Amino acid sequence: MSNSFSPVLTKRYGIEGSETLAVAEKHGVYTVARRALTEMTPDQLKDEVKKGSIRGRGGAGFPAGVKWGFLNPGPDNQVYLVVNGDESEPGTFKDRTIMVKDPHRLLEGCLIACKAIGAHKCWIYVRGELAHAIKVLDKAIAEARAKGYIGATPFGTDYPIDIYTHSGAGAYICGEETALLNSLEGRRGEPRLKPPFPAIKGVFDQPTIVNNIETIAQVPDIIEMGGDAWAAMSRLGPADGGSRLYGISGHVKRPGVYEAPVGITMRQLIDEYGGGMLNDERPLKGVIPGGSSTPVLRPDRLVDAPAEDHPLHAWHGKSEIDVPMGVETYRALGTMLGTCCAIVMDTSVNMVDVARNLMRFYGHESCGQCTPCREGSGWLVDLLDHMAEGKGKDTDTQLLADVANNMMGNTICAFAEGTAMPMLGLIRQFTDEFTEAAKNGTGAGRMDDSALALIGAAP
Repeated sequence: MSNSFSPVLTKRYGIEGSETLAVAEKHGVYTVARRALTEMTPDQLKDEVKKGSIRGRGGAGFPAGVKWGFLNPGPDNQVYLVVNGDESEPGTFKDRTIMVKDPHRLLEGCLIACKAIGAHKCWIYVRGELAHAIKVLDKAIAEARAKGYIGATPFGTDYPIDIYTHSGAGAYICGEETALLNSLEGRRGEPRLKPPFPAIKGVFDQPTIVNNIETIAQVPDIIEMGGDAWAAMSRLGPADGGSRLYGISGHVKRPGVYEAPVGITMRQLIDEYGGGMLNDERPLKGVIPGGSSTPVLRPDRLVDAPAEDHPLHAWHGKSEIDVPMGVETYRALGTMLGTCCAIVMDTSVNMVDVARNLMRFYGHESCGQCTPCREGSGWLVDLLDHMAEGKGKDTDTQLLADVANNMMGNTICAFAEGTAMPMLGLIRQFTDEFTEAAKNGTGAGRMDDSALALIGAAP
């Protein structure tokens, strides 16, 4: 399976010095950008991206080509491109590989996207802790500017494009696009009310497109191959196209980042790419499929979709981890594909510990703007702490679910849902463990920080 696919996005990853312009240019970088800026119109570029059916790689899975189409700037507006590299989701580490291993690919995507949407300025907002990635990106920008690929006349055209990096300051909430825009403006990193959406009123009150790093880095391949051909790499059909980066961490033999077609299964990701379970005597217990905000899957839970019109009918009776990994297929499962970075857990893991550890993270990272999120995340932590200390009550599992449900849909941004959904998923999938912990405190507190770190979720 893994040997039958030729990488596209990561084809330069294994080349020594691929982060430098001299090496990357020998292997084709900027050839597509040159053609896009000198030979193609913005409408042609947007059409190819739309044909590619690339679903946003930052977690929400919204089609990038459709998002670009939301722009309708007035004569006095300046359109901006903002690239979201605030990769702070626990268990997620794919975007930093692009920035470090092939930064010029990202810059090439920025140039093409700017031409497509009518932007002349682009900011790449990078998580502040990724200092090395920022350093590599800054060097790449300087190299490209010195060569004339970025600046007043890229590739000899009269279409100026400037690209800058902007360092975040360690706030998880700034991965939310409007909080990111506030931070970019020098404001407090809090989400904005929507509407208006960024495509109408974004950074500096101007129309803005915000895309994930992987999304933009895939644009050169879409233009080079053609949208239809790029989309055809997917195993899920034209609605969810191309290849994507899959991260895998936790109890597997080969944790890392792998490129594969859209639509491989979680079982294939674990066994064929991740090398199987770390300890052959401890089988898979559960997997968080796309960063810590996504509800957990169980290998022993079977898909219940007998109706022929159900989106998962073809996988009725099969394990959840045998369903192809796609935006819509995973929504139908009751989870999300998210960032497509899986946290794999074997039978040594207690799910109450996992919940407690994750809720501590979300409780700490809530910006505090909305009461249901600020108070709800704190209550979840307190309840789980009481369980771990043997102070729980029989009603605490239901209370955890009630608090989480009351956080859903009652806040400005999706942070509360990103907290509540994994909590509800863990309770739904592993009810017995929470019931046991609520009764007598057993089953929680068994995992130390080193064990929690192994599943990518240490505080």
